[in-house]
Amino acid sequence: MKQPIVIIGSGFASYQLVKTIRRQDSQQAITVITSDSGDDYAKPDLSHVFTKRQSAEELIKMSADEFAKHYDITLLTHRRVESIDRAQKTLCCDGESIAYGQLVLATGAKAFIPPIEGDAAERIITLNGLEEYRHAQAELGKAKSVLVIGAGLIGTELAMDLASADRQVILTDLAETLLPGLLPGFISSQLFQSLGNQGVNIELGTQVERLQQDGERISVRLRNGQEYCVDTVICAAGLKPNVQLALRSDLKTHRGIVVDRKLRSSDPSIFALGDCAEIEGQLLPFLQPILMSANALAKTLLGQASDVTLPPMMVKVKTPRLPIQLSGITSHPDANWQMDASGDGMTARAFDEQRKLIGFVVTGAHMKQAFSLLRELPPTL
Repeated sequence: MKQPIVIIGSGFASYQLVKTIRRQDSQQAITVITSDSGDDYAKPDLSHVFTKRQSAEELIKMSADEFAKHYDITLLTHRRVESIDRAQKTLCCDGESIAYGQLVLATGAKAFIPPIEGDAAERIITLNGLEEYRHAQAELGKAKSVLVIGAGLIGTELAMDLASADRQVILTDLAETLLPGLLPGFISSQLFQSLGNQGVNIELGTQVERLQQDGERISVRLRNGQEYCVDTVICAAGLKPNVQLALRSDLKTHRGIVVDRKLRSSDPSIFALGDCAEIEGQLLPFLQPILMSANALAKTLLGQASDVTLPPMMVKVKTPRLPIQLSGITSHPDANWQMDASGDGMTARAFDEQRKLIGFVVTGAHMKQAFSLLRELPPTL
């Protein structure tokens, strides 16, 4: 009997792979093992739970049982894989031995929390998945003031959503600008102004030194000397790929689990997909590259070896008061920018020294130009 494809993890990458395999093969045995509830939901929706007043249960598109039945898979929830026996092609899961024909690590990434002093540091909330939101939603529902640590994509989206839901928000980051890895300064400053107009207190170029219990509230001290008192603290300071199982299994890792363009790890029977995978030195934690990677991997697992090829991809910044889309290289310090601005938005094109388009950012009413610009960019991978 043919051994199953076993997938560890139940996030977007894992479930997209299941759906893609099933479109091509209705008989292939699939086992998914996850440490959480296994419910199917859209992770980007977490950026808007405050304005939409959604509970964790309302985010679920399909329960674990419904998903398993619909896609005809074996789904093991609230289970942890302790080790992989690569020679025997088995893994140990809560003391049980499970055999695999091909194994996919879709273990995702863990929210990074910088070292912070104080007895309230343990109260920091992260929103990197449905389970984290489920555990924190009661506290978040009561909070009237929130400190958001991290002014990257997720932190900035959360800050705007919280402010739109009438929370008092402090947004802080060690970087000097908002979304420093994605936006040029002249657009980052527009986002800064938009958040400021909502009443968000933005503290950049500094970091949180101490979080101290103050009754039921939290006293905050920043390195620049500023002090605040808030009801809760959310950290969105970045992600660290979950590579612990791969390390214990002697697979090659760097920042993530190192894979080739077929998503194959240093073991030919083990693959990695999603936030945990490092493809030719790149971590690509956005939905579109994960979707396209899952499509290629499904073909490979079913016997038609396929490389991942990534065209230029769009990143949408979910900040409704200043809608932004971008693609390509948009934060290079030596890029030459050409701007076309109007009262209701901007198109900014980035060129290299040879005057080749390498990236763009569009805002507001200029968003309709995004797809035509996208076709002019070189492939991502």
